[in-house]
Amino acid sequence: MRPISKQQQIQHLYWRAGFGATPALAQRESHRPIRKVVRDLLNSEIPFAPLTVVEPAQVVDRKELRGMARTGMIDRNMLKQRLKENTEHIRDLNVLWVQRMGTNQDVLREKMALFWHGHFACRVLNPVAVQHYLNTIRQHALGTFGELLMAVSKEPAMLQFLNNQQNRKNAPNENFAREVMELFTLGRTDGSTANYTEADVKDAARAFTGWGFTIDGEFTFRKNQHDDGLKTIFGQSGTFVGDDVIRLLLERKQTARFVTSKIYRFLVDDQATDSTARNRINTLADRFYSKGYNIADLLETILTADWFYEPAVVGTRIKSPVELVAGIEQSLGLQFEQKQSLIFIQRTLGQVLLYPPNVAGWPGGRNWIDSSSLLFRMKLPDLLLQAGQVNIKPKEDGDVNTELLSKRGKGSMQASADWNAFEAAFASVSTEKLPDELAAYLLQQPLGTAQRATVMKRLKPDSNRSDQLKILTATIMALPEYQLC
Repeated sequence: MRPISKQQQIQHLYWRAGFGATPALAQRESHRPIRKVVRDLLNSEIPFAPLTVVEPAQVVDRKELRGMARTGMIDRNMLKQRLKENTEHIRDLNVLWVQRMGTNQDVLREKMALFWHGHFACRVLNPVAVQHYLNTIRQHALGTFGELLMAVSKEPAMLQFLNNQQNRKNAPNENFAREVMELFTLGRTDGSTANYTEADVKDAARAFTGWGFTIDGEFTFRKNQHDDGLKTIFGQSGTFVGDDVIRLLLERKQTARFVTSKIYRFLVDDQATDSTARNRINTLADRFYSKGYNIADLLETILTADWFYEPAVVGTRIKSPVELVAGIEQSLGLQFEQKQSLIFIQRTLGQVLLYPPNVAGWPGGRNWIDSSSLLFRMKLPDLLLQAGQVNIKPKEDGDVNTELLSKRGKGSMQASADWNAFEAAFASVSTEKLPDELAAYLLQQPLGTAQRATVMKRLKPDSNRSDQLKILTATIMALPEYQLC
């Protein structure tokens, strides 16, 4: 297999551990050891900062609003306006997060927060709860999985989404307990694997009785609604509470294997079905467990492994819609003029942040691509860079909220790129070599003969250097290979 250059290794690292790198950053970091680059990604000098678009006092919960309408405290028009404002707050949070991904600020934290958003999938319509949930997964994204699991499990948004507010003694609701086991820690139980039993779910649900949230959106333990009787979970008995269930789950090595497997598929290979991948995952999981579920340690082990930079791993993963958009923002310093454009792109390509399709999140991998989405993906660079007209309809996801969010995004997509900074990185490259140098930066696989011919056809002989660079960039980004990272 062909060896890959140091710059390609850096670009691979930044695509998998972030959302790509500017040409200048890729060139600069290619002179440093990989291990030091990874350490810097893990130990960002930028202090954690919450993303904030709304203050709690500005928002009234949807359920409360409907109650106020029923009692005549507000009229129907005011109800619609307040609900619309809540939806717009969530839209603004979505846009702010995507824009943050498109910068070079603490990119590994944002990339792992995107992973955890899919892992701990949650969708509610209270913007304060959504904002708090998002900042929790961002804050704990590189910490320990135990702290992250406990924090997310106590998020009002998650407790609402999984119905634990209704989980009371003598009337337990099993939804939250089941998903904590099936989707967050142990993985699904099938005919060949028994990660938990129905009896475990039932008694875990009893342990989680009383976990809820106040009208102010704070976690609370409602002791009078808790079942304090004897429970048996994973063969251990006691008068367990919710914190005990989390502890019991973390004690099981299957939790480390399941979480490690998902992270490996996210960062390395979304197929990961052969024996080599299984052996790597088992070795990584053993270390993850022994290190107390230290996420940063697991990431450093993966991102500095020799096998992570093997040609078979590079340029083989389909970019998610959000990775695609944030990557274009990152590469070209792209700025959108309308918030709805970002939402429209996400909805058209099937990934609207903060609106996962279900509790299992987005399926990812090859599911990102179908005939209509691939066509739009390949047209997207031209639409953005040339402010082209959009004639494609977004995917139907059955969610009236995402439909409302993206409605005004259709039409002309106005966005501006920082061409001066982009062009400066290629100033020393001759005009003859420019197509290949741009392709080496924008693509993770070499530019083939057929692709090069396609690119060269777009060039106009009388165009100046700047125009050539813009045409070449848009054309290379429109190749199918640009969809891979």
